Amino acid sequence: MVLSEEDLALINALQIAPRISWSDAATVLGVHATTLAARWDRLKLSGAAWTTAHLIGDPKQMCLALVDVDCEMRLRDEVTAALAAIPEVVTVEEAASNRDLMLTVIAPTLARFTEEVLPRFKEIPGLLKYRTSLCTRLHSGGYTWRLNILDKAKQKALYALAGPEAAGSAAPMTGAPLPPSHLDLIPFLARDGRAGAADIARSLGRSPATVQRQLNRVLASGLLSFRCEIAQKLSGYPVSCQWFANVPAGQHEAAAAELRSLRTVRLSASTTGSTNFVILMWLHSLADVMNAELALQQRIPQIELVESVVILNTAKRVGWMLNPDSTASGAVVVSGTELPSLGLQ
Repeated sequence: MVLSEEDLALINALQIAPRISWSDAATVLGVHATTLAARWDRLKLSGAAWTTAHLIGDPKQMCLALVDVDCEMRLRDEVTAALAAIPEVVTVEEAASNRDLMLTVIAPTLARFTEEVLPRFKEIPGLLKYRTSLCTRLHSGGYTWRLNILDKAKQKALYALAGPEAAGSAAPMTGAPLPPSHLDLIPFLARDGRAGAADIARSLGRSPATVQRQLNRVLASGLLSFRCEIAQKLSGYPVSCQWFANVPAGQHEAAAAELRSLRTVRLSASTTGSTNFVILMWLHSLADVMNAELALQQRIPQIELVESVVILNTAKRVGWMLNPDSTASGAVVVSGTELPSLGLQ
């Protein structure tokens, strides 16, 4: 499958405004609303693109862990499947060197991670060893990554029309917690970030008017991070590379600011462990790995690039199970209302 410029423009629009109405999108893109809706249905059905939403936890309590896993080679597929079935393991990737799998794990607290998630790893046949680094600060994530197909005028117009979900990584929720009846909507939004009140109401057996009020409150709460995803191999950036680096203490924020100007960066975070900084990029080709390293050294002269790891395959990305060609399989593994998200790679 090859995506057209019109397909990419629509995905770019939904990256900026994930829940924009088709009529508003039509005004900006200059394409009829029914054409846009049909195009999006085709992209979703093929797994080329999808929208999703995830809870944002309390940043003072939540635990984001990056876990390297070694496993028996003959059981790698079984270990991968078992790890992907754990809701807190939001992303599962196959690495090219020094570890078999790379996991992104999110739990509401460090205690939940150590007492409930890690023991499940020990029960998986074929999983030999794991090593954990903890994120001390997430500087940027996949929720901010853009195709940048649209010109600046159209992007500005989309931001103006976007709702509260367009912030990507919203501020922590303030005020009274949402009641359980409102939290019931979150799994539906995880499976379809554009899900409407009528569809959710039919599934929950509630009136559309009631669900619309609940949905409006959920969207306005800042509880969720929305994103529009694209199959990586169709994005024009088919190669993923992650760097483990050291940045001098006190310079992490400055380094993160430099990285925000690089459009290929999908993740930057400060971490514990043998290195203290992680960077993930989507690149055009393997040849761009060296170009990216040169750019990093030029922008952050004091950075020490300790190791680069090319990712061979992504089995699961932010809750969504992927096919070998990076398209969405349609299966989503989430833990209802308990899973926080930081808008990761």
